[in-house]
Amino acid sequence: MRIIARMNVGGPAVQVSGLMRGFNSNEFEHRLYTGFCATDEADYLDSVAKDIPAIRIDGLGRRVSLRGDIRAFLSLVKAIREFKPNIIHTHTAKAGLLGRLASLVSLQKSVRVHTFHGHLLNGYFGSFKRKLVVIAEKSLALITQQLLAVGEKVRQDLLGAGIGSKGKFGLMPPGLAIGNLPSKNDALTFFGLNNERLQCAFIGRVTQIKRPDRFLDVVSEIKKRQISLDFFIAGDGELREVCRERIIAENLPVKVLGWQSHIEKVLSAADIVVLTSDNEGTPLSLIQAGMAGLPVVSTNVGSVHEVVLDNVTGLVTSLDVQEIADALEKLVSEKTLRAQLGNAAQDFTLANFGVERLVHDHEELYKKLLSSPTKF
Repeated sequence: MRIIARMNVGGPAVQVSGLMRGFNSNEFEHRLYTGFCATDEADYLDSVAKDIPAIRIDGLGRRVSLRGDIRAFLSLVKAIREFKPNIIHTHTAKAGLLGRLASLVSLQKSVRVHTFHGHLLNGYFGSFKRKLVVIAEKSLALITQQLLAVGEKVRQDLLGAGIGSKGKFGLMPPGLAIGNLPSKNDALTFFGLNNERLQCAFIGRVTQIKRPDRFLDVVSEIKKRQISLDFFIAGDGELREVCRERIIAENLPVKVLGWQSHIEKVLSAADIVVLTSDNEGTPLSLIQAGMAGLPVVSTNVGSVHEVVLDNVTGLVTSLDVQEIADALEKLVSEKTLRAQLGNAAQDFTLANFGVERLVHDHEELYKKLLSSPTKF
């Protein structure tokens, strides 16, 4: 039984979709339980993964509501008692809380697994709410047989906060695949982008933790330096219109594409990918960029350094706007370096972050957990 709060477009939804598609149906019967996306979010199941069946749970979305959360909790308890799963695997914070508590209350002998696709320790809450999050996760870890983190930095951050133990905390890097890329000219024409200038892409949710304001600060600096580089935003979120207003007001060389279901077309249109986040788990957009042979410039947060090897597959910077702009200027001016980093990124990501590896590692983990005499 796989439970995730919502399948909004992003890393967790991509990972869950890969697992739902890839598992051996002769060995595993698995079901996906998820909530509904908010009105300002694109639903991955409706827009991309239309082939994946899911059972929708009212109240299991992004919004925190006592009435809705209780309704979702009771629905999960009922679903667990009906399905009687050997394993309950939760993804994302809210699903991890409600799903694991529902498992406990259901009195079913299910192995509980939870994946941290990132964490809420930095950049989301003030100190008081952060303490509450830590207390909750510490308590939930006690009733969870297996904890997983998508990156070593994420795991170390959680262990450092006292959440879980080394013996219980495994590492499960992301795994994904991209399709064939269309021709660059076709992609540029489709999006109405200038094919005579290099294009730098911001790919992801346009939300505060991704720091689109910092991204636009970088764009402003690049413009000030008169560097021949255009930008586009491929993503949606609550800050999209704020960004659009600033782009117009300052006449910045940025085109807002909104969310795009065809990631291959987005990658084909780009020459460089930039990430300006304050916090990340293991960012799939950078893995996808690598698989497409694109060099990246990224802030050194979360497990970015496990995906981007500094000066080998991309350039990793501090949060400083000037340093990010310096890295972009270097890539613009050095065509050979762009090609070198992009080729290395493709080799590295294809070897380490394929979806086949992700599915295989999960299947083997489940078999190991179920064969353990101490699984309950």
